[in-house]
Amino acid sequence: MSSATPTPTRARRLPVVGALRLGRPSDVWFKPALSVVAAVAPPSLLLVALGRVDLAAYSMAGSLCALYGHNRPYAARAKLLAWVLLGMLGGLAVALAAASLTRNAVVLVTVGALLAAVQKVVCDVTRVGPPAHVILTFVSSATLFVPQTLGQVPGHLALAAAAGAWAWLVGMAPAPLRPHGPERRATAQALNAAAAYAETARGGEEGAGARSAAYAAVHAAWQTLLAAGNRPSTTRRALERLVVRAEVALAAPADTDPARLRDWARAVRGTGRVPRTGDPRREGDAPHRGDAGPGLGGGASLRDAGPGLGGGASLRDAGPGLGGGGSLRDAGPLRERDELAGVAAERAVTPRPLWSRLGPLAPIAVRTALGCALAGYVSLALGADRPYWALVTAASLYQANVTLTWSRAVQRVVGNLVGVLLFAAVTPVAQLGPLALVLCILACNFGAEALIGRNYWLGSVCVTPLALLVTELPGYQPTGELVADRVVDTLIGALVGFAAAVAVTNRRAGRRVERALTAVDRAREHAARVAADPVAEPAALEAARRGLAAAVVDLRATADAAAGEWWQRALPQERVVLAEQAAHRTLAATVRRQGLLPDPGTTSTHTHTEDASP
Repeated sequence: MSSATPTPTRARRLPVVGALRLGRPSDVWFKPALSVVAAVAPPSLLLVALGRVDLAAYSMAGSLCALYGHNRPYAARAKLLAWVLLGMLGGLAVALAAASLTRNAVVLVTVGALLAAVQKVVCDVTRVGPPAHVILTFVSSATLFVPQTLGQVPGHLALAAAAGAWAWLVGMAPAPLRPHGPERRATAQALNAAAAYAETARGGEEGAGARSAAYAAVHAAWQTLLAAGNRPSTTRRALERLVVRAEVALAAPADTDPARLRDWARAVRGTGRVPRTGDPRREGDAPHRGDAGPGLGGGASLRDAGPGLGGGASLRDAGPGLGGGGSLRDAGPLRERDELAGVAAERAVTPRPLWSRLGPLAPIAVRTALGCALAGYVSLALGADRPYWALVTAASLYQANVTLTWSRAVQRVVGNLVGVLLFAAVTPVAQLGPLALVLCILACNFGAEALIGRNYWLGSVCVTPLALLVTELPGYQPTGELVADRVVDTLIGALVGFAAAVAVTNRRAGRRVERALTAVDRAREHAARVAADPVAEPAALEAARRGLAAAVVDLRATADAAAGEWWQRALPQERVVLAEQAAHRTLAATVRRQGLLPDPGTTSTHTHTEDASP
């Protein structure tokens, strides 16, 4: 294997137009949009009726918890929403206590920056998902600069907790009607993405973008199904078999019937019975290799091969057993218990401890704390009354690496600048009275969640007037002053925040890639030895395969995060690709050794005896 010469990298070209390009709306964009309106409206309107609209900012803190967990199965969503609410109340409590104990703006900015760093790290390490730490930081930072007394803190926290409990009920409300709704949606997306990839392959195109999207959708579907818990369910088993069919389609896209996959996807989205795939030879569609039955269902799903199968290496790199020569239909359908054995085994795997994922997040934590603090200090030095706007802008920028952070900075600035114009347009309506103000806030909430899925900047167009309108809950303020302050603080937060991201280098990223490469090599050698052992125990073979799969997953994630960092030596990209390809071939060998796919020597003239070698 050759490696890239470790010479210093040149400055990367930073995207601008690409960062603003709109994507397709989410299939369920209306769900979080309607949920946040349903969560915010009753508490806010009740406070309007009581003549205490000034307290709506605290109730809204709890209500915004309804934004989380819409892609999670309801059992997992219940736990997630509860933890998000506790995290929201914890940050709010610290902010309210600090606001009641001091009015020193420098101290408050420092507290806000430290809170933002903690919230960023906790959300990343626990993989909370969007909107992640941004909402938590917005709430805690804003309340830092609202005058408080210690005696008022318990009441404000109780109001936020009550609204949060209502938001929890809103988030769980669809469960009785569609208990498997999130799993159904994820499965349908996987089937549609696999069909799209199959169409590009049948058209003679490589379709790298469609391939990556299909792998991502299948991976997301498995994560959703695995998060649903271990309790057996006929519906869940049927959905798992459909995801297996999507995986088979990825292995043999040219021989897949996209129409069949799309038909299944449409049926899954409804409320009726989940389609049963059964034995394809009894269905009369045996010629379609993509419908070859659950031949990968014994645990040899593509998710076990790691994201490298969707991040650069194609299925043919995995050896003939995974579409490189052997026909999948030759494997024959497996019994249902064998088909779902791999899924059950994956559910039984103990997740990595949280502390083991903290190390790579250290640079991002430092960037967040430093960038937020400096942005707030600069805003104060320029005489701003609301330095938390600059702080929150900086906190919203930080992504996995510098390049992604730059893209988010561009999106944030463009969205905020357009958003202040929208605020100026709606202000005359909002100032008609408390009810009009709350209704405008609800409209902005809906618009933000409906649009942010297409691109972050488009959602920010509604988030900006929402944040500005919230500042008017205690009393109306001059529109021109609010607009000017917001524009200045946005620019300060974006510039200072990005400068902090560049200044805090992540030089360990390259070393982590080297360690990940070493881990993959060791896991591959071990898996190859076990696969070559004729008396190897099934449990040992399964453990070796899953260990190799986990190592490949870690390698791809580490390499992707390091690829966007600056001021580091060139990454060994060729070694990464070659290591992934070799690992995929060994994974294919272990899958065949488990009897989940046929030996290529028996089904094809292309016999690859080297697949099991280190």
